[in-house]
Amino acid sequence: MANSKYEYVKSFEVVDKLLPNTWIVVRIDGRNFHRFSAENEFEKPNDVQALNLMNSCAVAMLEEFPDIIFSYGVSDEYSFVFKRTSQFYERRSSKILSITVSFFTANYVMKWKDFFPQKDMRLVPSFDGRVVCYPSNENLRHYWAWRQVDCHINNQYNTCFWMLVLNKGKTKKEAQDILKGTQTQDKNELLFQQFGMNYSNLPAIFRKGSCVFKNKVEEIVKHTESGDPVKRLRKKVVVSHCDVIEDRFWKDHPWILDE
Repeated sequence: MANSKYEYVKSFEVVDKLLPNTWIVVRIDGRNFHRFSAENEFEKPNDVQALNLMNSCAVAMLEEFPDIIFSYGVSDEYSFVFKRTSQFYERRSSKILSITVSFFTANYVMKWKDFFPQKDMRLVPSFDGRVVCYPSNENLRHYWAWRQVDCHINNQYNTCFWMLVLNKGKTKKEAQDILKGTQTQDKNELLFQQFGMNYSNLPAIFRKGSCVFKNKVEEIVKHTESGDPVKRLRKKVVVSHCDVIEDRFWKDHPWILDE
């Protein structure tokens, strides 16, 4: 009821409007996904179908919310960037966070059978999230670089760890002890010497993570009377496993940071 005597309770709500003219990044993480992946018997060290399921949910996010211009995902984590001019939910942090987490989670459940038709979901998936504002393009690019470096470090370690456990019969404790204090080159050498594996040849989706963004693609929109195709450049949501640390990606896709 409007203007009731109880309406004063609204005064207890916290104003959580985000800073204007800043990039809004929402990062979500799977909650207890070590247990979730174990219960659902995901392949180790990487389950490509599980990663593709996450990517499909991210694509749905960009198709649903035009203010999201780029996202990056690895393992059970995904980050979404809203353009700096966004007025989505009046830039209220709680609203942006809750809709991002809930929409992503709902899609994860709905799409499960598309990627795991022979598996029933044994646990309910859940994600936590946070919202951070970045004031400059440089800050934003450094954020993506941080996440991609983290992807490489974690994937290289997990690849070595699970190869030792699954192929060499090591216990988890023994594998941890072997890898303790090792650097990138040491892990590369271990994979090559013991398993004949060149880390650089692993699929890019494992090493680099997944980028989801609106790319300019040429599509046939109609045909002329003589049957010749008429093409137009349109923006379409795509998934790519590319390097976002170096300049090349951003030079090839300047419209992302230019909105």
